[in-house]
Amino acid sequence: MGQNRQFKSGKKAPNNGVYLEVGDTGDNVNKPKMIKLKAGDRFPETSNDDRVWTYQRKP
Repeated sequence: MGQNRQFKSGKKAPNNGVYLEVGDTGDNVNKPKMIKLKAGDRFPETSNDDRVWTYQRKP
């Protein structure tokens, strides 16, 4: 119920926005990758298999 907040490599982005690389348990990552995607674009590979993509929080 609701929308997923974490995305694996190769999945399609649900919305336009900036996405950030985090650990699969939600842990922060030193120098995380940050990407800007449009809806329908695919997520690139993460720098580690134990990482996923999530929305960047708004300030």
